[in-house]
Amino acid sequence: MRPEKRPAGRHVRLAAAVALTALVATGCSADRLQRGFMPGDSDNEITNHTGIISNLWNGSWLAALATGIVAWGLMIWVIAAYRRRKDDTGLPTQIRYNLPIEMMYIAIPLFMVATLFYFTFRDQSEIEDFSDEADTRIEVIGKQWAWDFNYTDDDVWDTSVKIPNDSGGQPQEEIPTLYLPVNQEVELTLHARDVIHSFWVIEFLYKKDMIPGRTNLYEFVPQVEGIYTGKCAELCGEYHSEMLFQVAVVSQEEYDDKMDELRTAGQEGSLPLELGRSGQDGPATGFQLDQGANG
Repeated sequence: MRPEKRPAGRHVRLAAAVALTALVATGCSADRLQRGFMPGDSDNEITNHTGIISNLWNGSWLAALATGIVAWGLMIWVIAAYRRRKDDTGLPTQIRYNLPIEMMYIAIPLFMVATLFYFTFRDQSEIEDFSDEADTRIEVIGKQWAWDFNYTDDDVWDTSVKIPNDSGGQPQEEIPTLYLPVNQEVELTLHARDVIHSFWVIEFLYKKDMIPGRTNLYEFVPQVEGIYTGKCAELCGEYHSEMLFQVAVVSQEEYDDKMDELRTAGQEGSLPLELGRSGQDGPATGFQLDQGANG
């Protein structure tokens, strides 16, 4: 008994549905494809560095794709051209070495690595150029597992603390917000109180380590107002996944209002780097963090 044949129309409809889904998905991801599936906005660079990073990322992938195409083509050609024929007998001719090919194997990878190194060094040197005078200076301190922000120029500070979870489970974090004025040269001074952390704002396409006993700088110009997601990008202990923050890029007027709000709340001065994560020593202004919290 022959198996029942499925109607051809069903296959046609299935193929059409797959093609339509692929077409819609391609249309939806055109913007993401343009920036190499990196987060951000293709029409408006979030910072003055995101365009540099996106171009380096896309260029690296294009170079890798071209290398792959050449390698795959050569492998397919060798498989097809030197396949064993029906009338072949014995082993093929054995060659102990081929000096030109071996030199090519050395020269081409060295050239590729040198090219990637050149473009990476060029772009990193531009991103890490701190010669411009900063308009706004902020000190960011990472700690297990929260953040402190000292707005140096305005002599005010903000912090996030751990608060107990009512269910008795893991503590939940009060997610802090770092405020930045739009279109201003911002200089962030990065410190860590306890272990190595990493300051990462996803849409900025750049991250920087925060190492105890070492000062790192991060300088950039935020160019698009909005709320952006930040997190620690270095495994730093039990609640590393909860070490989150937000970055609010706002107008100069909104930024000044926030500084006045912190000043009115009595948060003047700065949180010292020596302040332990328990917060019981209190900052330089005499402010005491809650005894039951991890500051």
